Amino acid sequence: MTTPEKSDRLVFGCMGLGGAWDTSPLTAADIDAASTAVEAAVESGITTFDHADIYRHGKSEAVFGEILARSAGLRERITLQTKCGIRLADGDRPGLYDLRGASIVRRVEESLHRLRTDVLDVLLLHRPDPLADPADIGEALTSLHRQGLVRRFGVSNMNSAQIARIQAHTDLPLVANQLEMSLHRRAWLEDAVLVNTPESAANGFPAGTVEHCLAHGITLQAWGALAQGRYTGRQQTPEERATAALVSSLAETKGTTPETIVLRWLQRHPARIAPVIGTSNPERIRACRDAALDEPGLSHEEWYTLWVTARGAALP
Repeated sequence: MTTPEKSDRLVFGCMGLGGAWDTSPLTAADIDAASTAVEAAVESGITTFDHADIYRHGKSEAVFGEILARSAGLRERITLQTKCGIRLADGDRPGLYDLRGASIVRRVEESLHRLRTDVLDVLLLHRPDPLADPADIGEALTSLHRQGLVRRFGVSNMNSAQIARIQAHTDLPLVANQLEMSLHRRAWLEDAVLVNTPESAANGFPAGTVEHCLAHGITLQAWGALAQGRYTGRQQTPEERATAALVSSLAETKGTTPETIVLRWLQRHPARIAPVIGTSNPERIRACRDAALDEPGLSHEEWYTLWVTARGAALP
């Protein structure tokens, strides 16, 4: 398995790897399916792989560790990222968030073991924990970095104030924030243009988060970037059907795939958004290849036309 030069413009989300969402053992079929998906991603120019300790109850990390063990030199040619901070429900205990310092350290050690690697390139804090002490979080991150277990840190599903609160307690820069962002989930973008309009209060996106990330060099990673196929295969509303037709037309004109157009719409934003590809279907992964190569371009007018068509109404 050969790997091109590292790129962070597209991220492969590994949540779909590892078989069923339960604690059953990995099977040979699980390993083969994961290997095929990872190979398709690598062949498509994707070199950043995103995990979380809870995905498939740890099996997503475990199956990826098996792939790394079988693929000599692959680890050195990719960026390996995982997340911690969510604990799944267990018996009478509900699902909860846990960003206590000791828990962060323990979860990282467990992830390293499953991934069969000595170091994580990036660790993201998966969800805000209202009970967490930011000073305790900062100490844990500093300790992990000093031990050489994690190179860089970031967050997921956090607003600007939550990011700033953690950043105030560590000298290590937070380099990424992973949010749901797509041509379908546009609250992050609508926030920028609904100021001083009646619709602003109902938007729901934490104001200023995108601008904060831009100002502090924090990469926005977009999970759900393909919008669950709404514009590339399964349309349910008139707006989705109109947008899918436009996406298909642009793809044909530019000699690429509809998946690439959907991803390039995100990448066209000046925040240099890095879409996360959540599919494990090799054919669909390969359909994203051009976006990994940062091509083709979308004009100012094409980008806006996609936005307005998807929202189903003129801009304010």
